[in-house]
Amino acid sequence: MILLFSDFGYSGPYAGQMRTALLAQDPDAAIVDLMHDAPRCDPKAAAYLLAALAGRMPAECVCLAVVDPGVGGDRTPLIVKAGRRFFVGPGNGLFEILGRRAGNARGWRIDWRPEGMSDSFHGRDLFAPVAAMLGKGAFPQAAEVGSDGAGATWPDDLPEAIYTDGFGNVMSGLRASLMGEEARIAVAGRQLRRARIFSDVAAGEAFWYENSIGLVEIAVNRGSAADILDLKPGDPVGPAP
Repeated sequence: MILLFSDFGYSGPYAGQMRTALLAQDPDAAIVDLMHDAPRCDPKAAAYLLAALAGRMPAECVCLAVVDPGVGGDRTPLIVKAGRRFFVGPGNGLFEILGRRAGNARGWRIDWRPEGMSDSFHGRDLFAPVAAMLGKGAFPQAAEVGSDGAGATWPDDLPEAIYTDGFGNVMSGLRASLMGEEARIAVAGRQLRRARIFSDVAAGEAFWYENSIGLVEIAVNRGSAADILDLKPGDPVGPAP
């Protein structure tokens, strides 16, 4: 299985071209569009979201992950193996958090290059063919490396809003497992209490809960937390003092 994680968006040609490149290498590949609205041009926020999603990925899968504002620049193209899963994409910190949490991650600098590679679309021309190779059990020309340093100074948990879903619920970069049952979250000048599920609070009430991938998520029962709290990615979200 090859999982796609990008900030390309679902409209436009980019996600489709990446899928086409995968299928050109392996017509039988099982491709899953995990998400294409990852934090746009923000490898740091995307790193915490990808790390949270990684725990639900099947063993032996390949995740093709592209949030790459520095495409064509000097960031290192990487293969990372964390647990039994491979990740392919730019070495800009995108894989730092999942590798740190896995504890046994290994990384390789991708030295293989295709003919006629675009300077501005490595997701299609470099990362997709490499992901297809890995999916078929092959390994491209690559050199094992330690951490490239990108993201090394980032905290283990990010006390910020990182993603807003279609309901207006706002995910943070904090793991809920590190919060106590009575912990309150400070956000947008308020202190929000914890609830287990939406129906545990009144309609219109803001709260936080542990979402399905283990992150602290800010929500409003039958409302949009993003709109009601005027909350957007990058805004501070953290334990109340």
